[in-house]
Amino acid sequence: MVIAASNVRPDFSQFGPIGLVVIQSTSLCNLDCSYCYLPDRQKKRVFDLNLIPLLVERILESPYAGPEFSLVWHAGEPLTLPTNWYDDATTLINQSLEHFGAQDLEIDQHVQTNATLINNDWCDCFRRNEIVVGISVDGPEDIHDAHRRFRNGRGSHAMAMRGIEALHRNQVPFHCISVITADAMEQPERMYRFYRDNGINDVGFNVEEKEGINTSSSMAGSNMEAKYKDFLRTFWRLSEQDGYPVVLREFEQVISLIQGDRRMKQNELNRPFSILSVDAQGDFSTFDPELLSVASDRYGTFNLGNLKTHSLEESTRTESFQRLLQDMTQGVETCHKGCEHFGLCGGGNGSNKFWEHGTLASSETNACRFGTKIPVEVLLERFEESPPIEVNRTTTASRSS
Repeated sequence: MVIAASNVRPDFSQFGPIGLVVIQSTSLCNLDCSYCYLPDRQKKRVFDLNLIPLLVERILESPYAGPEFSLVWHAGEPLTLPTNWYDDATTLINQSLEHFGAQDLEIDQHVQTNATLINNDWCDCFRRNEIVVGISVDGPEDIHDAHRRFRNGRGSHAMAMRGIEALHRNQVPFHCISVITADAMEQPERMYRFYRDNGINDVGFNVEEKEGINTSSSMAGSNMEAKYKDFLRTFWRLSEQDGYPVVLREFEQVISLIQGDRRMKQNELNRPFSILSVDAQGDFSTFDPELLSVASDRYGTFNLGNLKTHSLEESTRTESFQRLLQDMTQGVETCHKGCEHFGLCGGGNGSNKFWEHGTLASSETNACRFGTKIPVEVLLERFEESPPIEVNRTTTASRSS
């Protein structure tokens, strides 16, 4: 089976619609993961809930508003705030929609958490506020605790598992993101059995990246790429043998595109104002959420303004946005011209291009080889043996850890 590249040129004249809003409810995280990209996770900055009506207004007044979007509380550990904070947030969201006559706008709330603080009270909060839950856990205890530790050096696995047990006990569905490091990649059988034995069937793999303040990765090198391919092959084989439906995010989108005979011409991470990210201080950016509040010599800050002082449309007329757009466009065009996988990824992620090459105006990254090219190769091998599996579900999950 051969997958042709997209011959449809990306159109950067089209902005939006906003389909994902990522809000940093707090910058504080109770963990100190070795691969985390956030520089200020020990500081407790809290998003001012009084900004929610202004946030809704900024979206609605912009030309980028769509009929629906997902709102994800992320970037820090959201559950270090009390449950009533999210009750108040939900109330303010609904009141704001009513105030602006936008009751038909559908907003789905999500939270991405390390699961260590989840208990019965949190499960009740998730249900009453209809919050979709994403957890971050890296597999068996020794693999997980090698990187996901508290500041005192103690591993977080036991507490994360108690959180997962609470979700199961309260019948709260969830999806899972796991960071794949060199340790995990050597043990695909143990990784698969961890998900199977703990009732986790919706999984996304984030291969450890050079990202933010994490300036190295245990997964760098061509030998690691070959090992990761073997890891995915083994994982899939074990899942098929057991009949346990572990749905891998890395495969799901590609399978859907193949089944529909469709190709991407862009993705939401490089289309302006498809994503809106807002930090705890009200500063906002677009493109990758991982670029929020990042400072650099080349671009200055990736933030485009503050909700209190700038409309979304005004921010696109700034010199900083125009430079970001120019470089992002150049990078995606380079991918479009030179990569046979373009139709299956839409031009890659700007944050990975920036952190690996120092500029958005670049193409192939280590992250795109692990996130797109290798999974596609494994899929094509599998499809040569039998028809593609059916995909009948849609999830919204941050790719961040």
